[in-house]
Amino acid sequence: MRPTREVVRKGEFAYFISTQTEGRKPFFRHERWAKLIMATLEHYGEAAYVLHAFVVMPDHLHLVLSPRETIERSVQLIKGGFSFRAKRELDWKGEIWQPGFTDHRIRDEEDWEHHLEYIRQNPVKAKIAEVSVTYPYMGFPNQHFPQGLKPITSSGVGVRAEARILQPNKKILRSDGKQEKNAT
Repeated sequence: MRPTREVVRKGEFAYFISTQTEGRKPFFRHERWAKLIMATLEHYGEAAYVLHAFVVMPDHLHLVLSPRETIERSVQLIKGGFSFRAKRELDWKGEIWQPGFTDHRIRDEEDWEHHLEYIRQNPVKAKIAEVSVTYPYMGFPNQHFPQGLKPITSSGVGVRAEARILQPNKKILRSDGKQEKNAT
């Protein structure tokens, strides 16, 4: 059974998404393919999602976006929309994408900055660009920090939830309202 997704409140959550081409074929090393996927991202942007950042690598994509509906719907539009256009405009007849995608919900400002930097440095780490600013298939169309994420506090420390530490021999209130003794 698949876990249920969180309810999306219009553009509130941001996700880091990765998806690969079928068989990791380097379709996007060809300029026409890379430009077409970028046009597809732009075409569905704002109506289906807020696109914060992207990088088109030869055989995969990394995106940071805030879906308007669900993350699955956003990825379906990108991958399906691109497949439709590639078959029509590039006369492609085969498969393009591996099934599925990976996603990570961005939790706070530190996580946000980490994933934007990951996208920025991906072409350099892959040795297809000497510096990221020269890589033509990357963009940061909306770098505004989403409102639903936790900001870094003024002390510079993230506002991540702290785990509650149970003290030995403390009484714990159960969900039925009864108390039980902590066995630690």
